Amino acid sequence: MFKIVSAQFLAENIKRFEIQAPRIAKKRKAGQFVIVRLDEQGERIPLTIADSDVEKGTISIIVQGVGKTTRKLNIKEAGDSILDVVGPLGEPSHIENFGTAVSIGGGVGTAIAYPTAVALKQAGNYVITINGARNKDLVLLEDEMNAVSDEAYVTTDDGSYGFHGFVTQKLQALIDDGKNIDFVLAIGPIPMMRAVAEVTRPYGIKTVVSLNPIMVDGTGMCGGCRVTVDGESKFACVDGPEFDAHQVDFKNLMDRNKVYRALENHKLESFEHHCKLQDQIDHQTT
Repeated sequence: MFKIVSAQFLAENIKRFEIQAPRIAKKRKAGQFVIVRLDEQGERIPLTIADSDVEKGTISIIVQGVGKTTRKLNIKEAGDSILDVVGPLGEPSHIENFGTAVSIGGGVGTAIAYPTAVALKQAGNYVITINGARNKDLVLLEDEMNAVSDEAYVTTDDGSYGFHGFVTQKLQALIDDGKNIDFVLAIGPIPMMRAVAEVTRPYGIKTVVSLNPIMVDGTGMCGGCRVTVDGESKFACVDGPEFDAHQVDFKNLMDRNKVYRALENHKLESFEHHCKLQDQIDHQTT
């Protein structure tokens, strides 16, 4: 069992957990993830390690409640426990002094982009961060991203905060202004990552994305996380999760992620119905 040390909502349905996991905290590197299972009947879900504290023996994960398991996880509070936390898994981010590096996070993808931005800064890069969200209330880790950035930008789709527009528009503006960019990391929704790849492709800018396919065991045995990169099949859990954005077949990735959509929605609806019934019972007994 892995004890939850702290739990707090950062935005609606998005919660940060600090979990006691000293061995993982000691070994993890930027870009790696853990597989979490809440209980014996629970599914296994991959979650990127957003941060760690070796002295405290803790890791941090940021969870967006979009399905049954993530909603169930976000109900937990400090003092509760998680049955399994396995990791660190996946290949670490490839870090070197590229020169000028842009780290782009879209929505909860910012939690994944943040540790790599830290590593890029530590390697001596001039780090530019672009932190995108639908609106001001959903902007994540702004202070943390600012702290590791030489230049930091926030974009919101509705213009409620920062730059009015998408992360791709801000990236294009930087390129148009003559910014000499050597490396781009983009993490977020698949359409966003694909759009970033298309912005950088004409300029030959090295661009990396972190992929989020269906994943079960995290060791390459199940084959569920198969992705197509440069015409070849790769397993995101052991060959990635980061890949060359200009070689990723994003359409194939989106199609595979839709396979269990109907079942996922059914499970979520059943869970929410159960929660409502439980709330009614609790209300009647108080």
